[in-house]
Amino acid sequence: MQQSFPFSAIVGQEELKLAILLTVVDPTIGGVLVTGHRGTAKSTAVRALAALLPPLKFVSDCPFNCDPAAITPNCPHCPSAEGRRINAVSRPVPVVDLPLGATEDRVVGSVDIERALVDGVQAFSAGLLASAHRGFLYIDEVNLLEDHLVDLLLDVAASGTNVVEREGLSIRHPARFVLVGSGNPEEGDLRPQLLDRFGLHARIRTLNNVEQRMEVVRRRLKFEANPVSFLAEFSSEEKKLRAKLARAKKLRASVDISTEALALAATLCDKLAIDGHRGELAITRAAMSLAALENRKITSPEHVRRVAPFALAHRLRKDPLEPAADDERVRRVIADVLP
Repeated sequence: MQQSFPFSAIVGQEELKLAILLTVVDPTIGGVLVTGHRGTAKSTAVRALAALLPPLKFVSDCPFNCDPAAITPNCPHCPSAEGRRINAVSRPVPVVDLPLGATEDRVVGSVDIERALVDGVQAFSAGLLASAHRGFLYIDEVNLLEDHLVDLLLDVAASGTNVVEREGLSIRHPARFVLVGSGNPEEGDLRPQLLDRFGLHARIRTLNNVEQRMEVVRRRLKFEANPVSFLAEFSSEEKKLRAKLARAKKLRASVDISTEALALAATLCDKLAIDGHRGELAITRAAMSLAALENRKITSPEHVRRVAPFALAHRLRKDPLEPAADDERVRRVIADVLP
């Protein structure tokens, strides 16, 4: 199996790493969009996720990734609660790539042609959405995704259920996943409907520190020369990060948000003229996740300040006369609001 570059070995790009970790602590944030220059570790960071997360229990041989403790009703691949014994297996959290050239059948699932020809029965072949259930669905170059697949993802992301009606088959299965997208904005804009579905948006820039740029090259060359040795070198840091994430996920449910922090979140959304209330929800959930990462049970205005550019920048109304980047506009308003 091909080894992934360790998450803790990524040089710099603190905003990228923090945005991803926040969505791991609380998947209800709504996923993360990472945009920036090519070669800035966007894909590397996402693919390193699986090694940070504890394995999950799955029903053996179920293509829909059913949880043995909560089997999907009427799942044709799982024994009923009153029926046969449930065989559970432990596997890594799924991190599924959705290729740009994927067909709709590959994404949602389709009729199993092989079983239809060989056995003469109608059967369903699960797609990528089933594979990503209870995990992460990663789309590289998401801004180049075809419109019909964008519409499909919007429907599934909103409902958490994938419905397939094909050639006499009617299949409905859960498809709850954290959506992670990456792309280079110079190659095209993301449709507003999909952009709004991402809870956080991290804008990544090329490192401008010579020492950091040199360290990026050193680490990459060492990893390519001997992946096993390189992973061992960072095993201690990876272990600490895994423990930190596990603790934060347990603590997240008991984290509260202070009145001052909530007031700051609402004030920022009001002053930035954010449409709707997804902005407030995203910023408060992200701030509470940050508090959990720092082992705090109360979310402070400082937590809100740090996550506000992630949660609000991509929700701003476009102003052609505004020369500053969206995240800089958010930081400017924060500086005005906070003493």
